[in-house]
Amino acid sequence: MRMYYGAVVMPVSESLKRTPLYSAHVALGAKMVPFGGWEMPVYYSSIMEEHHAVRQRVGLFDISHMGEFIISGPQAELKLNQLLTNDIRRCALGQAQYSLLCNDDSGIIDDLIVYRLNADKFLLVVNASNIAGDLAWFRARLDVEDHSGATAALALQGPDAAQLLGIRIPHFHIGSFNVFGVECRAARTGYTGEDGFELLCHAGDAARLWTELLARGAQPCGLGARDTLRMEMCYPLHGQDITTATTPLEAGLGRFVALDKPDFIGRAALLAQQARGLTRKLAAFKMIEKAPPPRPHYPLFAGNRRIGEVTSGAPSPSLGIGIGMGYVEADAAAPGTPIGVQIRDRMFAAVIETKPFWKKKK
Repeated sequence: MRMYYGAVVMPVSESLKRTPLYSAHVALGAKMVPFGGWEMPVYYSSIMEEHHAVRQRVGLFDISHMGEFIISGPQAELKLNQLLTNDIRRCALGQAQYSLLCNDDSGIIDDLIVYRLNADKFLLVVNASNIAGDLAWFRARLDVEDHSGATAALALQGPDAAQLLGIRIPHFHIGSFNVFGVECRAARTGYTGEDGFELLCHAGDAARLWTELLARGAQPCGLGARDTLRMEMCYPLHGQDITTATTPLEAGLGRFVALDKPDFIGRAALLAQQARGLTRKLAAFKMIEKAPPPRPHYPLFAGNRRIGEVTSGAPSPSLGIGIGMGYVEADAAAPGTPIGVQIRDRMFAAVIETKPFWKKKK
């Protein structure tokens, strides 16, 4: 196993999948790594340069490894509401909604985005490594169409994204557009904390759209920058910060859980946990001295008492210091609490911070 900033990548396997843009990445000299069963670019120039390109201008990511499901029919809303934590009834036509898929014990199977395409038709975008598991979970409970193999997806992110793209759509909405000659679903969402768009098109059109966006000024960016950008925003990564061993309440995602709606999978366990009170919370922390960057599984301490461990960590290009997230005992999770991060055989000082680390200037 190797680490690129905060992104964990696994040893090379011959069974890795490739997106429709694999040849384009290789032609650009990208460093390719295994990620979630896919061979993906981790960087082209450098993680630092690509991170700053998104914060200051506009960057372009290949996210075609993610999964796309369509759920439709007169019972689609009702059945989805029984499976997801958020209340899909509050998702208006053309709107996006972040939600969580939980098991009976309220462990997080996946986090995903739901788009209401029309009254009875929904598009779900799920994490790449969870496509097969999510699909099986949904198919056991409702009818679902898997469009993952036929769909490519690009993320155009940064303060210049809207000007480059030239389309008008509200934030957290989706619509159909012709983008430089390519028919797309364009959603104004993202995973970086900047303005941005996710562009979904037919897999066969991906290379043409990618080339056109680069020609108009977007900088190609890889997984490394995507990870540092999301960490500065304290967005959780499934498989690291949230798993079936963690609950939405522990992860600080309670605002995406509609406990007041009719029964959904995991609701009873969440109500019971809420009544008991949380024993641990996912906290964000910042190093306060020069130190190696924190990495997953590094122990966290309050004095001589171990209180948790790191789930994500990296050097922050925007802040110039190491940042991380990790589950800590609930009484140690308040912002301003001093903690220690054990890095190999040394203890380094850190402090619990208010989320997110990065706040855009108005």
